[in-house]
Amino acid sequence: MSTRGVVVVSGASRGIGREVATTLAADGWTVLAGARDPATLEGVDGVEPVQLDVTDGASVRAVAARASEFGGATALVNNAGIIGENVRGPVLEQDLQEVRRVFETNVLGAWALLQALTRQLRAAGPRGRVVNVSSGMGQLSDAQSGAGAYRVSKVALNMLTVTAANELRADGVLVNATCPGWVQTDMGGPQAQRTVAEGAASVLWGVRLPDDGPTGGFFRDGEPLPW
Repeated sequence: MSTRGVVVVSGASRGIGREVATTLAADGWTVLAGARDPATLEGVDGVEPVQLDVTDGASVRAVAARASEFGGATALVNNAGIIGENVRGPVLEQDLQEVRRVFETNVLGAWALLQALTRQLRAAGPRGRVVNVSSGMGQLSDAQSGAGAYRVSKVALNMLTVTAANELRADGVLVNATCPGWVQTDMGGPQAQRTVAEGAASVLWGVRLPDDGPTGGFFRDGEPLPW
């Protein structure tokens, strides 16, 4: 059993999720690294690969059950996310079926995983941490056109963060949204300004917060972002 705790990381097969998972494992956490195809994580030092499709209720429940076998999750990193196909243009022209698919992963998937782990996180008390990986593209204060499905999904994720933080405040669980920035991942592309390690650092900050750290906020590099 890890002395640090048990963390569930969704979308851990590559990019930011994989970086977060391997870094926390090196820090001494028990890491349940979720991926639709856990074979992508075979041979990765220190992590426990688990099959996780956040849009599949049975898959989500199975991961929660697996976490309980390790003593219960003390932290959750909701990293799984998609930008969608052919939804980068104006919102007035986007295929709503594809928008729904984006929401199934980016919002409802995060919501489902949080619900499935709520009892375990409450049991963790002040050790509990939830980090929802959001985006500056979800800032209402800097709203622009393009990638509407992704933008709106991240606004919804931010509200989920605030409301969950309010509901878990009495238990001492810290719930925050973090923005990794524009990162060199499959989604961000090679022209992005930040490395995967730099993007993951914002997420790791949220997991490593002290017990008296902030909750219900939106941060990048440990600094507050306007909604």
